[in-house]
Amino acid sequence: PDVLIGWNVIGFDLRVLAMRCAAHRVPFTLGRGKTQAVILPQRDGGSIAVQIPGRVVLDGVDTLRASFHQFESYALDNVAGQMLGKHKLIGGGADKAEEILRQYHEEPHRLAAYNLEDCRLVREIFLKADLLAFCFERARLTGLAPGRHGGSVAAFDFLYLPRLHRAGFVAPDAAPERHGGLASPGGYVMDSQPGLYRHVLVLDFKSLYPSIIRTFLIDPKNLWQAVNHPASAAVDGFKGARFARENPILPDLIEQLWSTRDKAKRDNNAAMSQAVKIIMNSFYGVLGASACRFFNPALTSSITLRGHEIIRQTRDLIEADGHRVIYGDTDSVFVWLHDIDDALAARREGERIANTLNRWWAGHLQNTLQLESHLEIEFETLFTRFLMPTMRGSATGTKKRYAGLTDEGKLVIKGLESVRTDWTPLARDFQRELLRRVFAGEPYHDYIRATVDAMLAGLEDARLRYRKRIRQPLSSYVRNVPPHIQAARQLPKAGRQIDYLITIDGPQPLAMLSSPPDYAHYREKQLQPVADTVLHFLGESFDDIVSGQQGFF
Repeated sequence: PDVLIGWNVIGFDLRVLAMRCAAHRVPFTLGRGKTQAVILPQRDGGSIAVQIPGRVVLDGVDTLRASFHQFESYALDNVAGQMLGKHKLIGGGADKAEEILRQYHEEPHRLAAYNLEDCRLVREIFLKADLLAFCFERARLTGLAPGRHGGSVAAFDFLYLPRLHRAGFVAPDAAPERHGGLASPGGYVMDSQPGLYRHVLVLDFKSLYPSIIRTFLIDPKNLWQAVNHPASAAVDGFKGARFARENPILPDLIEQLWSTRDKAKRDNNAAMSQAVKIIMNSFYGVLGASACRFFNPALTSSITLRGHEIIRQTRDLIEADGHRVIYGDTDSVFVWLHDIDDALAARREGERIANTLNRWWAGHLQNTLQLESHLEIEFETLFTRFLMPTMRGSATGTKKRYAGLTDEGKLVIKGLESVRTDWTPLARDFQRELLRRVFAGEPYHDYIRATVDAMLAGLEDARLRYRKRIRQPLSSYVRNVPPHIQAARQLPKAGRQIDYLITIDGPQPLAMLSSPPDYAHYREKQLQPVADTVLHFLGESFDDIVSGQQGFF
């Protein structure tokens, strides 16, 4: 085969095969022409790699992550369930290992079917997400091997250095020493104005950082030219940076990639479009990495601080137009149309604002800096109802946390408990349904009481589970021992992840429960906080609504 695929195929399947070959003195000849395969530990001591001459190995988990597919759990059963509506033939319960061993001894044909179905699921996921095409399109663009993930610095060199050499310049052969005391700031995050709103627009700058690089001629070569030839015409950046205007390389490279992506979209080539997008968006991070030969914080600051300036100026323009910006984050602004009470009118206003802003930026940059604007703000989303919460126990608005109902009926939640894996399934489902009811104008008091009643009756025990990753050896937790570590220490052998409950006798692993759940804990630490996030803006509280239940506590 040209390509070997699997789920944790390097870290488990191939590693185990290599170990057994070594134990039995059998050559590990998986390569073409009976050449030897080699398992290589990574330099950071973490994940491992494999070299199989003449073949490419693609791991499903790594490839999905590289193509920006996101899942709460990357377990094969979970991903297959979400993407294909199918599941493994043996579930992931506590007795999974015992069932595999039983089938091995008693029903080997069923174990064979289980393993074959795993292979089919992986293949179907690769087909569904078009992962093979993504890997090879990315390889064609970056020069990296199709199975190599990461490597952004090497990909940048592959694209940039030939263009630099053709322009008559030679790059430094290694990353420079770090510039002391000159840090590059991150994206601009505006202070939010908490509240429960109607008709909130999200206006988003399309690929903001690549657009800034194109517009303001940000380029390592031209930074060097402006410093070493100060008499040449230049564009001012930030933190002392200036960029010569003649023949920029990086802006032209982004323009070419942008055209490639537009063509891929026209041709319905989703794999190429995604590969180009990821590469373009990686350039800022590469230039800010100390391993990059062009590393200079003044270079990256000229991108991020320009982004700050653009978002602030955009906010001022919108508010001068009579609307109110309630939040902004890196490349987006959230606009409350306080004087519009109709979704169709709100949509029209969103398009008008976006068009007005694009015209303003084009004229402003041409008139003030004689630059062609490649900034493009789009009307992305209309929320007919929108929640911007406060920080718990404070009147201050949060950042990167909100929820809204689009005019198409889609519930969007960012950063709240219902999309965080460290909250219980009960609390997450409860908050999602409560938000839906509030946004839709449906009754919710009886739903809150019914959820509490069901929990107290033991009907929700299956959804009280906490799931946490164990990131350090259990012995390293000495002074402060969090609940999931307390639970993990009760197991004969703990893995990298622990499922546990808070019981009346403290944290206990799900696989070794001996006490009933502590319902008071779940009421106070799970249901109440997620409910009050919403109810606060309705002048109500969780305790008031379920006050009839107070006698239980």
